Amino acid sequence: MRALVHHESEVASLRALGAGEVVAGDLRNPGEMEPAMKGAAAVYHICPAVQPDEAEIGQNMIMAAQNAGVERFVYHSVMHPQISALPHHAKKLRVEDALIQSGMAFTILQPSSYMQNILEGWDRIVKEGEYATLYGLSAHMSLVDLDDVGEAAARVLTEDGHEAATYELCGPEALTAAAMAETLSSHLGRTVTPVDVPIDQWEARMRTDTHNDYEPTTLATMFRYYAQHGFTGNPRVLTMLLNHPPTTFAEFAARRLSGLDNKLG
Repeated sequence: MRALVHHESEVASLRALGAGEVVAGDLRNPGEMEPAMKGAAAVYHICPAVQPDEAEIGQNMIMAAQNAGVERFVYHSVMHPQISALPHHAKKLRVEDALIQSGMAFTILQPSSYMQNILEGWDRIVKEGEYATLYGLSAHMSLVDLDDVGEAAARVLTEDGHEAATYELCGPEALTAAAMAETLSSHLGRTVTPVDVPIDQWEARMRTDTHNDYEPTTLATMFRYYAQHGFTGNPRVLTMLLNHPPTTFAEFAARRLSGLDNKLG
């Protein structure tokens, strides 16, 4: 397995995770990507999150893979990329379109939001008993465990029969923040209270921290959309790919609290 990182300083950490070969390069530069792909049977492309030129990066990767003679291209997209109200979804849809038109053997994976996203506020959950959320307390979310996404991706990359397929990768439950807080409470043995963080305040803080408009605007738009509509899908495709039921949020929480998930944060 060959992994790609942006900076040489990141090479050692990828090798420690098991990558047999690690190369550094710029996703925005097809001239660097083509030699990085030489000799590879397949490419798995996951763009860094919330990039204003994500569509162009994806198109560059497809072109580089074609020029390098790669046989299969697996694209890590997002569930429901057709949601026009979400700019970053629309950019992923453009990459899907380019991939379908490329003539390459392809598979598109469309994961929902990750269970691991709660780990950013894990200390607050454990120490203060508060689960902070930016999409309200009653919106239903079909979260997916990244371990399940990784297992599905490995199957797609190493098995035959996944060509020209688009797979929605979705967890087995549509849970509200309030329901997730109840699950966390039962596993922690203490009350965890869901806290609805005002999006306007978060967005203002984000603008100060990032010094750009695209990321805070795009993410705030996403959170407002989730608060109003939720983000739900169907787990049957992921169940088929895994050949076992996807991880529930309760199972994820239990694994995290048992210490088996220390590698995640």
